[in-house]
Amino acid sequence: MPLALRTTCAVGAGLLGTLAASSAKLALGDDYLRAACQAILGEEEITGEACIWVSIILGIVCGGLVFVCNAIMWTLFAKALRYSSSSAAVTVTSTTSNFIFSAFLGRLLFEEIDDLLWWIGISISLLGLLLLHTASSLPEQQICLKKKNK
Repeated sequence: MPLALRTTCAVGAGLLGTLAASSAKLALGDDYLRAACQAILGEEEITGEACIWVSIILGIVCGGLVFVCNAIMWTLFAKALRYSSSSAAVTVTSTTSNFIFSAFLGRLLFEEIDDLLWWIGISISLLGLLLLHTASSLPEQQICLKKKNK
């Protein structure tokens, strides 16, 4: 159970890190919020003024989300470290999940397209993550076999 809990907490920390970064991008770059508001309400002069206020309010909300997401992210990351014998496995899991969620959220919210080199890099990270998780379970299996043989 600790392996599943450790992995879930580390992936959750990566997701919340992505949400915090996206919230910061939305809070500081109000062009996204204003453009979305104008797309929903229309291009009239009255809605233009309303969209300024909507973007200010949403910017403040997104700024608050940055702090909330970061606080929960660090809590999950610390919990994952508590259930792990290796901080490297937790760090790589969290970072890799953060990259993957960033790719999908960047495409969804900001219409960003990642280069082939980025996908090659994340693939290498995933292979490293796979090696880390399989290699960390091998010594535990060897210890169990030694205890069985005695």
